[in-house]
Amino acid sequence: MVETYWYIILFIFFLFLLLKKQTNNNPPSPPSLPLLGHLHLIKEPLHQTLETLSSKYGDILLLRFGLKKVLVICSPAAVQECFTKNDTIFANRPVSMATTHLSYNFTTMTVAPYGDLWRNLRRLASVEIFSPNRIAFFTDLRDKEVRLLISQLMQKCVSNFGSTKVELKTTFNELAFNILSMTITGKRYYGENVEDAEEARKVRFLLRELFDLSVNSNIGDLFPILRWLDYGGVEKKMIDTMKRLDYFLQDLIDKRRGNHSINDNDDDDHDEDTADHRKNWKKKTMIDHLLLLQNPEPEIYTDNIIKGIIAVLLIAGTDTLSLTMEWAMALLVNHPESIEKVRAEIETHVPKDRLLAEQDLPKLNFLQNVITETLRLHPPLPFLIPHESSEDCTVGGYNVSRGTMLLVNLRAIHRNPKAWPKPNEFIPERHECEGEEMLIPFGAGRRSCPGAVIGKRVLGLVLGRLIQVFEWERVGVELEDMTEGPGFSTPKIKPLEAICKPRGATTEHSLF
Repeated sequence: MVETYWYIILFIFFLFLLLKKQTNNNPPSPPSLPLLGHLHLIKEPLHQTLETLSSKYGDILLLRFGLKKVLVICSPAAVQECFTKNDTIFANRPVSMATTHLSYNFTTMTVAPYGDLWRNLRRLASVEIFSPNRIAFFTDLRDKEVRLLISQLMQKCVSNFGSTKVELKTTFNELAFNILSMTITGKRYYGENVEDAEEARKVRFLLRELFDLSVNSNIGDLFPILRWLDYGGVEKKMIDTMKRLDYFLQDLIDKRRGNHSINDNDDDDHDEDTADHRKNWKKKTMIDHLLLLQNPEPEIYTDNIIKGIIAVLLIAGTDTLSLTMEWAMALLVNHPESIEKVRAEIETHVPKDRLLAEQDLPKLNFLQNVITETLRLHPPLPFLIPHESSEDCTVGGYNVSRGTMLLVNLRAIHRNPKAWPKPNEFIPERHECEGEEMLIPFGAGRRSCPGAVIGKRVLGLVLGRLIQVFEWERVGVELEDMTEGPGFSTPKIKPLEAICKPRGATTEHSLF
């Protein structure tokens, strides 16, 4: 009789679990371990591991990293649902040790909670930083930095009897940083024209250290007790690094604020078009413009807001730009026929007596297709920057609880064989006709990257000029290794090296 009662109790218990599971209607999930959740399944590169799990359990997958629930999406339909129907719900970022200590108290546009502050930062970015007028204002600066690169490569070729081997990973990283730093601060931190070499070295090291702290996974975010104990001393290091960054950025602002050329009457939208006015404004930087905005509204455009903007642009912008340049050139040297098509297009649309300019880019459709295909195959980030649900919702018919982190596996979506024929091959021509396939290298929804336009413009200018001026070849007979390395971004595991050779006198007289 006692045994019968136990069987009944066990039956009711298992029935309760079954009904609870059906009621919760959670997304599929692999077997997990106590406390660790699914961490034992994770290997680098993370996007490949999650793609493998999704192929087994489904395009909408629920995982648990320590105490954190994570929704992994590989389905274009589910992504569209997240950033249309549930866009407001997923408009927040997860709180982490990095976002707590490296974001000026959650006031940078990247991590600010969805609300009035974020909307004001987004408006600031759209109207004052990435607007067509603002992008056009710094055209000459970008032109100058790319000319300097070409001049340096030309000199190396001359000193090496006509051709030279170039380590493009470093070259592109330095170029991207110089373009951004000259735009924002008016200072160059790489190359021969550096004002203070020791300061430049310290700044480069500081920003790289900050980037690594920002993007590296932190076990304290998954197990709060380890954060409380400051396991590994990571939190202490973040606080120390942020203090040094703050000192550097505040010094930049104070020096620009002390520039006597900045005053309330200086505005780049001024109707005056005298030579003196144009010459004066060529010396302006992004910091100058933000300080002009600060004058009438200091409570909105605080120093911390300005410092947060500078930090995000320098750190995030440099890495995404330089990575995409490297991947694009690696793809091109493996496909010399594409280089020839780009060059033929440039020769058709750009006069031979001058270098390609930014205003030529809309006419260069194949070059734009090369950039688009590069972003499809090798997006700068294999995942969209994580989002977090602010309330319970449904995705793909599954229930998603509040506080769940959303990871969109961008690389898996961009290489989905159902959407892209020969998904792993470099075929720029596939973008000649616009289709319905999902391509979101710069994110989606209200938190998508506002810098997409300027990013693609710089990519087009750099790649186009390098192809216009130089012949490019692989270092060896073997195809360039396209293996991706581990990490938050998608680095090329073997830094790209290529041989460049000037194309005679085609543009030589335009360079100097």
